[in-house]
Amino acid sequence: MARDIIYSPAWWIPGGHLQTLWGKLFRRQERAPTVLERWDTPDGDFLEIHRLAAERDAPRVLLLHGLEGTVRSHYAQALLNEAARRGWGADLLIFRSCGSELNRTRRFYHSGETGDVGFVLDRVLDEFPASPLALAGVSLGGNVLLKFLGERGEDLPSQLKAAAAVSVPFDLARSSRRINRGFSRFYQRFFLNSLRKKAQEKARRFPDLAPQGRIAALRTLEDFDDLITGPLHGFRDAQDYYARSSSLPYLKNIKLTTLLFSAIDDPMLPAEVLDEVREAASDNPALEVDFVERGGHAGFITGSLPWRPFYYAEHRVGEFFARQFDLSGT
Repeated sequence: MARDIIYSPAWWIPGGHLQTLWGKLFRRQERAPTVLERWDTPDGDFLEIHRLAAERDAPRVLLLHGLEGTVRSHYAQALLNEAARRGWGADLLIFRSCGSELNRTRRFYHSGETGDVGFVLDRVLDEFPASPLALAGVSLGGNVLLKFLGERGEDLPSQLKAAAAVSVPFDLARSSRRINRGFSRFYQRFFLNSLRKKAQEKARRFPDLAPQGRIAALRTLEDFDDLITGPLHGFRDAQDYYARSSSLPYLKNIKLTTLLFSAIDDPMLPAEVLDEVREAASDNPALEVDFVERGGHAGFITGSLPWRPFYYAEHRVGEFFARQFDLSGT
């Protein structure tokens, strides 16, 4: 496909739910040739990083996955493969508890945790001092990315040229309510089953975390955040966690050139939230907003023939990064 492709959602995948589910259920792609490294953290824990090699001074991309994502997530592999196709290096940060084994400490990861991003970013910059760098986050990872950039403002290294955030739940409270309605409860059930198992294992290691019976009885993501995520990570409850971790209030402080790419029919976020994001971004020239009518959550499948789908999201992010790298003379 040409570099100047215009996105048009596939006619044969109608609706946001099918766009959302297609990649997970039907997409087949080669596994990116990454190498797994484990980095110890200052607090006695560890992080897993899946690393894609490239020429020494080639551009690199630091990738952040979504809720309960792994290296196997279709969008993570897609972005890694896009970087490989362009000759870039990449580093996929696996959030604590999402790797090959549960992390050591009491804490998990969450939508507002930016410390690990800063830790990994600093190490990548030290290792590749001549490589221009970009950051990309999908879903929860996009929220983490935007909050990180808003917290940092202008306090960013000159090597960092661009960022892209795909299908972000900009307002966590409203996203949690949306995912508890209609067919979207299917996604909630999937996420909650995975989170509940981890919490139960964590509670066996740390019995004061929460009673096993209460963990087993959780029925919504908000319930989980109220019992586990909030109190465990220094928040009063789920609503306090949502208010302090949502990326929407941080958008005005972002100084790095950043793409916001979402679909209005995203089944995990009310469409009116994107109207507020667009309004907030209108006063910030660093933000490029691309909100398409249809594409679901991390879907964005196009192509006129069902047996020849084209996955647009990684193309859009790759082109955006390539343009910023070119503008910076790299």
